Amino acid sequence: MDPHAFPDLGDHAIEADRLWAFAAFAFVASATPGPNNVILTATGGAVGLLRGLPALFGVAIGFALMIFSITAGLGGIVLDHPQVLAVLRWVGIAIILRLSWHIAAAPVGVADDGRRRPAGFRRMVVFQWVNPKAWMITASAIADYLGSESGSRAQGLTFALIFVVAALIGSLPWLVLGATAARFMTNATAQRAFNVAMGTLLAGSVLLLV
Repeated sequence: MDPHAFPDLGDHAIEADRLWAFAAFAFVASATPGPNNVILTATGGAVGLLRGLPALFGVAIGFALMIFSITAGLGGIVLDHPQVLAVLRWVGIAIILRLSWHIAAAPVGVADDGRRRPAGFRRMVVFQWVNPKAWMITASAIADYLGSESGSRAQGLTFALIFVVAALIGSLPWLVLGATAARFMTNATAQRAFNVAMGTLLAGSVLLLV
């Protein structure tokens, strides 16, 4: 047995080098700027770190579900059909633009009754499926890191769990950034300026996706 391989609970083994490479890829993909991290920053600024954690977990779990579903066979339905990807991309862009307006126009100086919170757990889980960057990341992961055992549910679960950890570590600083910025927003004008800045950045992120 190759001492540099981990069992994947099936008939194949996943090489340790490939797991570490995928972990690094997942971390970089999660930590770099994009719609998810702008939304997390806006969420941290609106409701703070603790109340923003559900959105962070939504990103991680949503991504993991995508990875698992695609390695289990969904990839052939979506990634092999450019028309489906195109529809998902434009739907995602429309949702991003709508959410950017929601963030920019969010009320300030009121209690967190749900109107101030850009996103929660369920919304972020669902958002991953129409997030163009998420599909770009997933397509790269499939092409570069999945081996001949592609289609193995055990492999899909392994890579999904890695992505959960990487996404939590990579995206947490963005949530912290927003929560930290909130401490300096001592009046409604500062809060409104922050919201407009976050909404503008989120809307601008679509330029990288078209």
